[in-house]
Amino acid sequence: MSLIHISEVIERIRSFPVRKVALQAPEGLKRELPRLAQALRSQGYDVIISGDPCYGACDLALDTLDYADILVHFGHTPLMNHPKVLFEPVILDVHIPPLDQAISLLTGPNIGLISTAQHARVLPRLAEELERHGFSPVIAPPSPRTPLPGQVLGCTYTAARASKADELLYFGTGVFHAIGSGIAAGVPVVALDPFSGKADLIKTDRLLRRRFGIIEKARSADRFGIIISQKCGQNRSALAEHLLSLNTGAVPVLLREVTSDQLQNLGFPCYVNTACPRLALDDQIRFPVPVLSPIEFEILCKTRSWDEYEVDEIIL
Repeated sequence: MSLIHISEVIERIRSFPVRKVALQAPEGLKRELPRLAQALRSQGYDVIISGDPCYGACDLALDTLDYADILVHFGHTPLMNHPKVLFEPVILDVHIPPLDQAISLLTGPNIGLISTAQHARVLPRLAEELERHGFSPVIAPPSPRTPLPGQVLGCTYTAARASKADELLYFGTGVFHAIGSGIAAGVPVVALDPFSGKADLIKTDRLLRRRFGIIEKARSADRFGIIISQKCGQNRSALAEHLLSLNTGAVPVLLREVTSDQLQNLGFPCYVNTACPRLALDDQIRFPVPVLSPIEFEILCKTRSWDEYEVDEIIL
């Protein structure tokens, strides 16, 4: 089954006075692009595909606009408005799975419902099901970075906090967004898989213990590379300037892609990440040395206490 509806995409492109079209998608959707490109060419368009890795709407291939009149970005909701970028989120209209496992873990009654862009439109139906079981579900309104009610990103958990609920129910796959939401909101989180109906009570303490260990390991470092992203939606230069002021051994490092090889070649014994917040938390195992979040660097520099730990977010 194709996740990109070609006829609908072509119809939307026709509303723009363009002839040259660039296509961008994350890894899970890239194989859909050649077929779409062929369909667009049959309609008289010139097409170029961005083959670079894509991690979100923060990672727009704006350089393709040197070759095209418009960039069509698939898979994510917009983080910013750009007159030459057309966003095409991929929405999965799944059925509500059996809620037995989730209900057994929820203490209620006030439950904040959160999800990613792929499943956020299902949250109102999920709320109705929970109401039938005596719960009082809450779906937070959109925010500037999350245009769908109840939507969370791996870098933005505004909806988790805004629900002001006693606990959260994350409707989605994986646990990263659930863990981040739990730390951000400071409440228990149950993760419900949309496809299997399997539910888990998410433990945040394991991640926090691991991050404490990373901070302690970084204490022996005498030099710090402050990573600044070149990606349009990840650049936090002002934050980087603040971090540079905390330690005389800190040096700014401008990167487009943050890889293990790059960090190893640069040779810093520790890095501080102001790019995608997921890098420090989700990808530490790939890196040869500690990679701290900005909050963790503040703890290391003793301008913040461990009791004031927060998950790193990009919030407008």
